[in-house]
Amino acid sequence: MTLSSSQDPARGRLARLTAVLFISYLCVGMSLPVVPVYVAGQLGLGNAWAGLGAGAAFLATIFTRGHAGGLADRQGPRAAVRRGLALYAAGSLISMAAGLPLGHAGLAYAVLLAGRLALGLGESLAAVGAIAWGIGLAGPARSGRVLALVGAAMYGALAVGGPIGLALLERIGLTGAMAAGAALPCLGLLAIRGLPDVAPHAGGPRPSFWSVVGRIWRHGAVVCLQGIGFAAIGAFFTLHFLSRHWAHAGWGLTAFGAGFVLVRVLLGHLPDRIGGLRVAVGSLAVEAAGQALVWGASSPLLALAGAFLTGLGCSMIFPAMGREVVHRIEPGLRATAMGGFSAFQDIAYGLTGPLAGLLADRAGYGSVFALGAGAAAAGCVIALSLGAGARRSGALFSPGRARRARSPQ
Repeated sequence: MTLSSSQDPARGRLARLTAVLFISYLCVGMSLPVVPVYVAGQLGLGNAWAGLGAGAAFLATIFTRGHAGGLADRQGPRAAVRRGLALYAAGSLISMAAGLPLGHAGLAYAVLLAGRLALGLGESLAAVGAIAWGIGLAGPARSGRVLALVGAAMYGALAVGGPIGLALLERIGLTGAMAAGAALPCLGLLAIRGLPDVAPHAGGPRPSFWSVVGRIWRHGAVVCLQGIGFAAIGAFFTLHFLSRHWAHAGWGLTAFGAGFVLVRVLLGHLPDRIGGLRVAVGSLAVEAAGQALVWGASSPLLALAGAFLTGLGCSMIFPAMGREVVHRIEPGLRATAMGGFSAFQDIAYGLTGPLAGLLADRAGYGSVFALGAGAAAAGCVIALSLGAGARRSGALFSPGRARRARSPQ
């Protein structure tokens, strides 16, 4: 089932929500390649510090996804999204101050980290709130499609935002680039006015966040391992190109994002139609191949092709595994569960930067992408083990199960 019918009011609402996310998330996409280039180049700090600067926003989300999910469940997703967009703007403004003449590279870096942490808290609230909002508007039977649309908006913004951010950094510096980023979520706040909210769930006893995570941690481990490949491209693809004196250094995220969005648009229905685990297994194999291609590339064209292939592979893993999570968790805990599930991806995004920076210092930038290939292969093994367990229970890949998954709950 798709959201193509003009009689389906969810279609227009989801389109509007997707547009809001795209516009607002441009501030994240613009900053992601800018931060490591600024830290390593203009501040003169090492690769590990550059990776930490890029990954700090994602580190912040690790510890705040549970709060974001609980807020969306208790107060409704609109409240979470509004707070998230406000923090996007605040984080960009704080990061802007790092480009002012502060007189010391360490102080500028500390200010930049503070802005990245605020941006990360905003990411927790905006993304989890948007997922809960979309599923509430479209129904859990189309959760895979909703997750695909939300991700297409966010990664599409990464694809567009990367070259824009680097161009602004070159022309008007960090301060100008971050100021431009701060204006975008303010437009998003205006655009969500009038979009109908989803009623919060009734109060009462709730299981702990960690007990919910305990039910979905293996699904989370898959997206954690998948996220290493994207984090490697986001933090080190540009530096990899610059170290080899290759042209088009800013196009790595664009190539990745193009592949990512292409699959989400054309095949976003697949998890709901054939099941999430089958989609995840194939996608992880493609991601591993893309990372291996970047690792072994002898020319910029091959490296960009590897980034594009990585985007193709990464595209459907989060919605595929997220669909499985949604159908394992009762409605009143779905935002909380998605918050915990998303945190596993944040772990990859947050830790890959500094750890891969240390690896790059010792073995070169190419080694970072070899790590990404190995991680995707490990994720494929876990997804296969989940599929084997489901087959033993007679619950995987059967047409009856797919039909039940698409039926309203």
